[in-house]
Amino acid sequence: MEKMSQAMEKVRMLVGIEVEDNQQADEESSFAFMDDFNRNCTLSTKQRLYGFAICLVAGLTCTLMSMLVFFNPIKFGIAFTFGNLLSLGSTGFLIGPKRQVNMMLDPVRIYATALYIASILLALLCALYVHNKLLTLIAIILEFGALIWYSMSYIPFARAMVTKIMVACFDTELSEMT
Repeated sequence: MEKMSQAMEKVRMLVGIEVEDNQQADEESSFAFMDDFNRNCTLSTKQRLYGFAICLVAGLTCTLMSMLVFFNPIKFGIAFTFGNLLSLGSTGFLIGPKRQVNMMLDPVRIYATALYIASILLALLCALYVHNKLLTLIAIILEFGALIWYSMSYIPFARAMVTKIMVACFDTELSEMT
């Protein structure tokens, strides 16, 4: 019976239903804006799942449709970035915006989040204002790498494993020569 209660509590946390936790009371008081936002935007579990599915499908569609305009980096950058933003926003429906922001600002992934958001802004800036195809292409490559790095921050030990693999693959053996 206790395992069933724990499983239900985990499911509630996954879909963003409030679970009593006294340890997070101090952290929650620092996000007063998000508290007000969460109180005013209450969705049922079914509505959350629909919002998640719609945003995720729309995001993946934008990302895949961007491949049709791959040879026009400006249009590709806008479509690809918009797809990434929709996909990122879909998880806000699933777990709630407050928890999404808390997870993004977690010390484990704060740098990955900052790099990802900065790369999104850079790609949009290059595509919408600079109109330079080469800069937009470089910004899109940076955005894609930041997306992968950000996504790996949610998988335990993934970034450490990839870092070790990259060091092993690109080791120039200069340290052994000296």
